[in-house]
Amino acid sequence: MIIKKVDLLMTAGNKSQYPETDYPEVAFAGRSNVGKSSLINVLINRKRFARTSAKPGKTQTINFYSINDSQMLVDLPGYGYAKVSKKEREKWGKMIEEYLNDRDQLKDVILLVDIRHVPSQNDVLMYNWIRECGFEGYVVATKADKISKGKRQKHIADIRKALGIDDVRKIIPFSASDKLNRDAVWTKIKELSEK
Repeated sequence: MIIKKVDLLMTAGNKSQYPETDYPEVAFAGRSNVGKSSLINVLINRKRFARTSAKPGKTQTINFYSINDSQMLVDLPGYGYAKVSKKEREKWGKMIEEYLNDRDQLKDVILLVDIRHVPSQNDVLMYNWIRECGFEGYVVATKADKISKGKRQKHIADIRKALGIDDVRKIIPFSASDKLNRDAVWTKIKELSEK
């Protein structure tokens, strides 16, 4: 994917703030600090365009990134971070639910999980929610550079089992630091956008 233009079109806290475009949207969901912003930065070839933070729970809005005036990548608020109040977590949950249910431009949602760990209960709930909303259920397993190549298949098998995924091709190992499978993720985004 050749990136000619990138814009952060909107940081939305509710439906009324969504950008008015007809670009196909693919959203990224995942727990806080799983690497959604890092993935977006690698995909768009920008180092710090999507804000990354050492502090989990930084993304508290739905962030809409326009790519080449034709595609939208959407960063959903991270979940599962204990230091955020229960009220705040509920607010994020409602924000995500409204977006998943009401956004016509949304073509699919990709779940990000950390390849080093068996998916958490929150990851399983989010994955099931994505599937119940009628989406394909693709997973990007981040931080693949942190484990040896020889151990990746075992970790992918653990993710498959925890999430109940039949087709191993639905899981794409990814690393932001060495850009592992950047093109594979873009290929999947384009495929999902054309549904």
